[in-house]
Amino acid sequence: MKIKTNTIVIKIGSNVLTMEDGNPDLNRMASLVDQMVFLLEKGVKVVLVTSGAVAFGRKSLPLTPKTDAISKKQVWAAIGQIELIRRYKELFSKYGHPIAQLMVTKEDFRDRTHYLNMKNCLDGLLKNNVVPVINENDAVAVTELMFTDNDELAGLVAAMIDADSLLLLTNVDGIYKGHPADPASELITFVGQKMPDLSQYISTHKSSFGRGGMLTKMNMAKKSANLGIEVLIANGKKDNVLNAYFNKELKCTYFEPGKSKDNHKKWIAHSENYSKGEVTINEGAQNALVSDKITSLLPVGILAIKGEFLKGDIIRIVDRSGNRLGLGKAEYNAKTANEKIGLTGQKPLIHYDYLYISELN
Repeated sequence: MKIKTNTIVIKIGSNVLTMEDGNPDLNRMASLVDQMVFLLEKGVKVVLVTSGAVAFGRKSLPLTPKTDAISKKQVWAAIGQIELIRRYKELFSKYGHPIAQLMVTKEDFRDRTHYLNMKNCLDGLLKNNVVPVINENDAVAVTELMFTDNDELAGLVAAMIDADSLLLLTNVDGIYKGHPADPASELITFVGQKMPDLSQYISTHKSSFGRGGMLTKMNMAKKSANLGIEVLIANGKKDNVLNAYFNKELKCTYFEPGKSKDNHKKWIAHSENYSKGEVTINEGAQNALVSDKITSLLPVGILAIKGEFLKGDIIRIVDRSGNRLGLGKAEYNAKTANEKIGLTGQKPLIHYDYLYISELN
């Protein structure tokens, strides 16, 4: 396993930072900070994406039984985030490492300008040796504004800052061929770029404290690896997990990175939720786009257009059967695109520089 150690995004899940009774695991938290400091002092730039606010809030303030589930989460997150970040500040400050807090929602990634503002902030923090501590703003993020879980947020952040590595810490060693609790289950230690879908092996069970499960971790890991970021899913409940990562001794599921994409394509890859339309392409266009050749999407390969998108909007690309192939930024609006369907000698609807084709179909 090849481990690069320039810039790493470490995601710590709720199930790592909580004990069985639901209270925060302060000893585990302190141990993980000690290990992050070890990485920092080895010259690694660390970005922390952390869960745990709701667990800290739940401990601090019991709520009346009449409080609905969404309100409980919002209140606990608002209260708990203060204690969570205070604890991280104390632990990092003990070693002389400053931290900064970033609270985000999906809306913060809604357009390229907003995205670049966040990227510039993170780049500035890292250049000044400040550890960014990032969490979803659960106090205001509900329903469609929520990330699937912090794995999705961590993947987006890793793409944003052009990280070399993404480490997803959960309460198991990685993806197993079977249930992790079954002693006969085999840990999948390596996932190559061309390996088949692994979802058949994954239980859909979710933890008591986190929103996501192993399936969302796998999907995010594959997308991030496709963008050129190595991804590791490992057990954050185990002692010295980050030291083992640095020493290349980590027991985990490792996702092989593909060819690195430029930052614009990384942003587009994570823009599914902001797409404004859909373009169906024929087999010839599909073959051209998934080949190794540099190819833009031309009107001659388009079969149909859906949606009312404008120039600069993100649009989905699908095949005849409706399977998603990728995403891209429109060079002109839907009305013009409809007029050009099937025509030769036309300007591309999506230029190659603003086109992301998934290799995970």
